[in-house]
Amino acid sequence: MRGPEEALAFFDGLEPVELGTMRGTWRGTGFPSGHPLDGCLERFGWFGKRFDSGEDVFPLLFTSSTGRVVAIAPGLLPFGFALRLGLLRSRVGAASFRVALGLLATRRPSARLRRVEYRGVCTAAMVYDALPIIDAFRRVDDDRVIGAMDYRGFERPFLFRLERCRS
Repeated sequence: MRGPEEALAFFDGLEPVELGTMRGTWRGTGFPSGHPLDGCLERFGWFGKRFDSGEDVFPLLFTSSTGRVVAIAPGLLPFGFALRLGLLRSRVGAASFRVALGLLATRRPSARLRRVEYRGVCTAAMVYDALPIIDAFRRVDDDRVIGAMDYRGFERPFLFRLERCRS
């Protein structure tokens, strides 16, 4: 695991991402940095993100119990409530989420892709429609980026990896 300073220094050292680079489906994984959310998305079955266009972004894809990838509507998630109660780290929270996954599913995009200045660099960023979240991206290579989830109320960003799905 990296410490917060080391992880952010790595992120800051990466090149910006052009908007067109993000088109497609991306598989997500954690990028351990000592953040309170480290490991939480994986526990809930996070698959990644899908960028159909600059206006049509599906920010949260999860794998259902049948193995199907499902886009969910982030605005329906009681994120702040779950965070305060510690449900994001609990088995009960993950099991409850799996049961409710079908109710949270959507076919409508719930974010947009924009160029945003983040940590002094203008780069591609995903702006959620219904949550105070912006995910800024930095390029590792043609098929991998590191994202920094800037969530209002967090002292520092939550970092994650995305790798382009080729199939």
